[in-house]
Amino acid sequence: MKFQLGQTATTERTFTAANLAEYASLTGAVLRDAHAIPGPLLGGMFSYLLGTTLPGRGTNYLKQHLEFPRAARVDEKLTATVEIVRLRPDKDLVNLRTVCTNPR
Repeated sequence: MKFQLGQTATTERTFTAANLAEYASLTGAVLRDAHAIPGPLLGGMFSYLLGTTLPGRGTNYLKQHLEFPRAARVDEKLTATVEIVRLRPDKDLVNLRTVCTNPR
Protein backbone atom coordinates (compact mmCIF):
# COMPACT_ATOMS: atom_id res chain seq x y z
CA MET A 1 0.00 0.00 0.00
CA LYS A 2 1.29 3.45 -0.86
CA PHE A 3 0.89 5.91 1.98
CA GLN A 4 0.21 9.64 1.62
CA LEU A 5 0.42 12.61 3.98
CA GLY A 6 -3.02 13.37 5.36
CA GLN A 7 -4.32 9.83 4.79
CA THR A 8 -6.75 8.86 7.57
CA ALA A 9 -8.65 5.92 9.02
CA THR A 10 -11.57 6.17 11.42
CA THR A 11 -13.62 3.90 13.66
CA GLU A 12 -16.55 4.51 15.99
CA ARG A 13 -17.43 2.81 19.24
CA THR A 14 -19.82 3.23 22.14
CA PHE A 15 -18.64 1.71 25.42
CA THR A 16 -21.31 0.49 27.84
CA ALA A 17 -21.34 0.00 31.60
CA ALA A 18 -21.03 -3.74 30.88
CA ASN A 19 -17.83 -3.09 28.89
CA LEU A 20 -16.35 -1.22 31.86
CA ALA A 21 -17.36 -3.99 34.28
CA GLU A 22 -15.73 -6.59 32.01
CA TYR A 23 -12.57 -4.45 31.71
CA ALA A 24 -12.37 -4.11 35.51
CA SER A 25 -12.91 -7.85 35.96
CA LEU A 26 -10.23 -8.80 33.42
CA THR A 27 -7.60 -6.31 34.59
CA GLY A 28 -8.33 -6.01 38.29
CA ALA A 29 -8.60 -2.26 37.83
CA VAL A 30 -10.56 -0.27 40.37
CA LEU A 31 -12.65 2.24 38.44
CA ARG A 32 -12.87 5.55 40.30
CA ASP A 33 -15.62 6.86 38.02
CA ALA A 34 -18.15 4.28 36.81
CA HIS A 35 -19.08 6.53 33.88
CA ALA A 36 -15.60 7.44 32.53
CA ILE A 37 -13.90 5.24 29.93
CA PRO A 38 -10.41 4.13 31.07
CA GLY A 39 -7.48 5.29 28.93
CA PRO A 40 -6.42 1.78 27.88
CA LEU A 41 -9.83 1.19 26.27
CA LEU A 42 -9.52 4.43 24.32
CA GLY A 43 -5.96 3.51 23.31
CA GLY A 44 -7.32 0.18 22.11
CA MET A 45 -9.39 2.00 19.50
CA PHE A 46 -6.15 3.31 17.99
CA SER A 47 -4.48 -0.10 18.23
CA TYR A 48 -7.42 -1.55 16.31
CA LEU A 49 -7.02 1.01 13.52
CA LEU A 50 -3.24 0.64 13.35
CA GLY A 51 -3.39 -3.13 13.13
CA THR A 52 -6.28 -3.44 10.69
CA THR A 53 -6.45 -0.32 8.55
CA LEU A 54 -3.69 2.29 8.67
CA PRO A 55 -0.89 1.38 8.34
CA GLY A 56 -2.37 -2.13 8.69
CA ARG A 57 -1.34 -5.69 9.35
CA GLY A 58 2.12 -6.11 10.85
CA THR A 59 2.24 -2.61 12.33
CA ASN A 60 4.55 -2.12 15.31
CA TYR A 61 4.59 0.86 17.66
CA LEU A 62 7.94 2.52 18.30
CA LYS A 63 6.49 4.94 20.83
CA GLN A 64 3.15 6.31 21.92
CA HIS A 65 2.01 9.31 23.93
CA LEU A 66 -1.61 9.70 25.04
CA GLU A 67 -3.24 12.72 26.66
CA PHE A 68 -6.83 12.84 27.87
CA PRO A 69 -7.96 16.48 28.23
CA ARG A 70 -11.54 15.40 29.03
CA ALA A 71 -13.19 12.17 30.09
CA ALA A 72 -14.99 10.02 27.56
CA ARG A 73 -18.29 8.81 28.98
CA VAL A 74 -20.28 5.56 28.99
CA ASP A 75 -22.96 5.30 26.26
CA GLU A 76 -21.38 8.14 24.26
CA LYS A 77 -20.43 7.51 20.62
CA LEU A 78 -16.67 8.00 20.25
CA THR A 79 -14.80 8.47 17.00
CA ALA A 80 -11.11 7.53 16.83
CA THR A 81 -9.02 8.78 13.91
CA VAL A 82 -5.42 8.20 12.89
CA GLU A 83 -3.76 10.49 10.34
CA ILE A 84 -0.39 10.21 8.61
CA VAL A 85 1.53 13.40 9.43
CA ARG A 86 5.02 12.36 8.32
CA LEU A 87 6.41 9.79 5.91
CA ARG A 88 9.88 8.36 6.53
CA PRO A 89 10.48 6.05 3.54
CA ASP A 90 14.20 5.73 4.31
CA LYS A 91 13.24 3.77 7.46
CA ASP A 92 9.85 2.40 6.35
CA LEU A 93 8.18 4.47 9.09
CA VAL A 94 5.17 6.75 9.32
CA ASN A 95 4.33 9.23 12.05
CA LEU A 96 0.66 9.38 13.02
CA ARG A 97 -1.58 11.83 14.85
CA THR A 98 -4.41 10.24 16.80
CA VAL A 99 -7.58 11.94 17.96
CA CYS A 100 -10.61 10.62 19.80
CA THR A 101 -13.73 12.78 19.82
CA ASN A 102 -17.31 12.67 21.04
CA PRO A 103 -20.38 14.45 19.61
CA ARG A 104 -19.78 17.40 21.94
